[in-house]
Amino acid sequence: MYGIPNMKLDKKQVVDRRVRIMEQEGITFFTGMSVGTDVPGSQLLEDFDAVVLATGSTRPRDLPVPGRQLQGVHFAMDFLRPNTRSLLDSGLRDGRHISAKDKHVVVIGGGDTGNDCLGTSMRHGCRSLVNFEIVEQPPMQRSSNNPWPQWPRVFRVDYGHEEAAAKFGEDPREFCVQTVEFVDDGHGHVKAVKTIDVDWQTMTEGGPPFVPIPGTEREYPADLVFLALGFLGPEHPVADQLGVKTREARGGMSWYEGEHEKYRTSNEKVFVAGDCRRGQSLVVWAINEGRGAAREVDRFLMGATDLP
Repeated sequence: MYGIPNMKLDKKQVVDRRVRIMEQEGITFFTGMSVGTDVPGSQLLEDFDAVVLATGSTRPRDLPVPGRQLQGVHFAMDFLRPNTRSLLDSGLRDGRHISAKDKHVVVIGGGDTGNDCLGTSMRHGCRSLVNFEIVEQPPMQRSSNNPWPQWPRVFRVDYGHEEAAAKFGEDPREFCVQTVEFVDDGHGHVKAVKTIDVDWQTMTEGGPPFVPIPGTEREYPADLVFLALGFLGPEHPVADQLGVKTREARGGMSWYEGEHEKYRTSNEKVFVAGDCRRGQSLVVWAINEGRGAAREVDRFLMGATDLP
């Protein structure tokens, strides 16, 4: 409802309609509840024969560089969620969102979340817009070291890039750029972002697969900075209370542990599906895993299942 901007998914005609259909089928929704606080995990296990965790992957990756504490530097979802809520509630008239109107906006990180920040900032009427990506610009066509069935790593232009280019005259993306500092305006608010270009051809043993290029330092004006650097996994309090083991990975990433196509966790009554199990991915994977988890819950409760 709130995580995906309205221009990509109509909430009244699609989301509300599907919620109403599920309510008519007998599903009861409790919104605004904090599971683990308002409803302890022990109560869930006592009241229900099976529990499915489909919490998404919501812990954002941070960027701990000098000036990170400055006002105006936000995680992307802290910009996108309140914006959609305010838009649906009041047409943005209630002021309960971060406005990019007439602001210099910097979006750090590509992907769908970064692109949504571009599109939303454009609709606010931002003054300028730039998007930093630390990776190299992909080729226009699939390269020989990226064969099928791998996902084709090619240069793509999404709606946010097109809209920014149409208004400002060029694609907003800057590739091979590393953010090194957020600059203070003297009053605790960000006024600029300092960057340096990086070389991906030079490898450092035991370090990152790129090195900064001396003499390429730049400074970009910035009234707002949005961090769209991916997610580290789901929140843990619910899993801890339910006795669900997590799968750890480098860089602080972790997910609920559950075998693909089985979805059972270390607690036999608890199943897990979607981004909180596999890491952030496409909505079609979340739908697929939700259906699979429903099938395995049916098998668990009934001993057999007719679900596909």
